[in-house]
Amino acid sequence: MSLPTPEPLTLSRRTLRFDGAPHVMGIINATPDSFSDGGRNLHADRAVANALAMVEAGAAIIDVGGESTRPGAEAVSELEELERVAPIIEKLRRRSDVLISCDTMKASVAQAALEAGADLINDVTGFTFDPKMADVVAEADAGAILMHMRGTPRDMQRQTRYDDLVGEISAILDARVEAAVQRGVARERIIVDPGIGFAKDLDGNLTLIRRAADFAHSGRPVLLGPSRKRFIGELTGVANPEERGWGTAGAVAAGVCYGAHVLRVHDVLAAVQVIQVCAAVRDA
Repeated sequence: MSLPTPEPLTLSRRTLRFDGAPHVMGIINATPDSFSDGGRNLHADRAVANALAMVEAGAAIIDVGGESTRPGAEAVSELEELERVAPIIEKLRRRSDVLISCDTMKASVAQAALEAGADLINDVTGFTFDPKMADVVAEADAGAILMHMRGTPRDMQRQTRYDDLVGEISAILDARVEAAVQRGVARERIIVDPGIGFAKDLDGNLTLIRRAADFAHSGRPVLLGPSRKRFIGELTGVANPEERGWGTAGAVAAGVCYGAHVLRVHDVLAAVQVIQVCAAVRDA
């Protein structure tokens, strides 16, 4: 199967190449209200232990977040978010040289996270929420994950209609990449994410997975984040997000086959094994 191979992600700590099996990003939610694992990583030492287990299982990136972005989630203050993520990032950096991403839309939190040892900023708004975000990332020579979303977590699921889903999202992501580059963020440090579950309905989410390769036309790697999300529950009838592991594995397998370069998941070991097998079959 012929799929586009984007340019490497070139960060100060290391370079990730995308000419083989996709990479895994492990999720550490330091929140009490995340849809799947809220409350499990509120204590920094426990969060770091969980992150190190993910690294041992094969995660290339650990994504630390302190504000839930699930549908309907309430915003938290900058101080509260910072107090959740900074200790985890600082302690994890002392223990591991794994790439660390901070999932935030606030420039002040991003700056503190980068100072604590993070390598990338994962902004679900694609640098549109906080006008200072691009400058913070550029000044730190950090990486960026730019995602597509309409509205806010509180209202995004009322904005799921598109005339041309893939075309519209591709154009928006291209524009956000160019805007970040114009502000000084190096193009080779950017990943794009079409935003599974963010202002998308069931059909839209399935289309994003099936058309993942289309988002790599700009030469940047594509991240998909299907893990335990509502669309998996809709397909399988499994209401409890923590019981959607098998459905997530199916979404990861599809993502591999259709051209994703990074898969963001809660269960790293399962994803790594699924990716190893699917990529081997895909590339045989």
